[in-house]
Amino acid sequence: MRKRLSLLATAATAAVLFTTGTAAGAAPGKVAGGNAGEKEPVVLTGKLVGPLHLSAGRHGSVTVSESFAGRLTRVDSAGNHEVLYETPDWSVAGNAQRDGTTYFLESQGAGPDPAELAGHVRIIDEEGSQRTLGDFAALETEDNADGTIVYGFRDLPEGCAAQLPANMPETYNGEIDSHPYGIALTEETLYVADAGANSVVSVDTGSGKTRTVAVLPPRPYKITPEAAASNGLPDCVVGTTYDFEPVPTDVAVGSDGWLYVTLLPGGPEDPALGARGAIFKVSPDGDEVELVAEDIMSPTGLALDDNGDLYVASLFGDGVLKVDPDSGEQTVVLASGFAADVDLRGHTLYATVNALPGPGGPPDGQVMYVELNGH
Repeated sequence: MRKRLSLLATAATAAVLFTTGTAAGAAPGKVAGGNAGEKEPVVLTGKLVGPLHLSAGRHGSVTVSESFAGRLTRVDSAGNHEVLYETPDWSVAGNAQRDGTTYFLESQGAGPDPAELAGHVRIIDEEGSQRTLGDFAALETEDNADGTIVYGFRDLPEGCAAQLPANMPETYNGEIDSHPYGIALTEETLYVADAGANSVVSVDTGSGKTRTVAVLPPRPYKITPEAAASNGLPDCVVGTTYDFEPVPTDVAVGSDGWLYVTLLPGGPEDPALGARGAIFKVSPDGDEVELVAEDIMSPTGLALDDNGDLYVASLFGDGVLKVDPDSGEQTVVLASGFAADVDLRGHTLYATVNALPGPGGPPDGQVMYVELNGH
């Protein structure tokens, strides 16, 4: 396996190459300060355990996936908690809501030395009845979505491959892995960002049939002298390009009908190798995949407004960013630490923050919200 689970064993990331070590970091590009809210951000609730995902619901409520606890929690407008679902043996990931019904992802087996892969959408209706839909592990086992994609070094100088560490191949193909992570909902289709398969998958809400819509492209990185030195790599790799696996973390459907997908860059998600995350858009038929914005620090959550502006949770960055889809300019709209996910309900932006607990401290993940300017 070339993947590891690094967001405290929850979010799948690509390639064990390039540890954070002492590699030279770079601040996210084109990030402007500021606050898009007319009012100060408000803390709706705290004491959440790894709130990596949320969706905004009716009457000021939000539904939060407490991923480290295997729990789905409804938080009302007063901050009161109601546990909707809990399972210690599964990873609970992205969730979405429509007409009183809640859809969320759960899976097992992703990462290094995995148990048997399993994953599906679980659905809970207003009466509390549950059912499951789709089989992501079966799709990936049969298709291996990125099995023909080549990752690793490009065009190493002659003799350089022999100098690489013993556990580091020059190149490799995508392997069978599945970690359904982010979710978007339309009338007839669920779209899922599979962080293990490096793909976007569709699930028919009637039949449950799953289909690979698109495989995301590798994320290239030009190796610096600092990165080579801090990772024990030979000098001959400096200046060459390494194609990291793309790791889809969230998906949203734009008003243009295209799917917008955030990608972690593979390797370290923190600033060790710079801001290498990106947003791509995928045509509904999956035939076209286009880069929208890059140089984003660890994008793990995504929401779109009616104007096409992108709101991104930057887990190891400055908080929630507003990204202009034309220029790529980034503006901080909610400053926070460890912002994991974001959603919009009307003119209110919700985000999970403090999603990763500090060293030795108790979990205190929070949901915050802010009213956006111009409304």
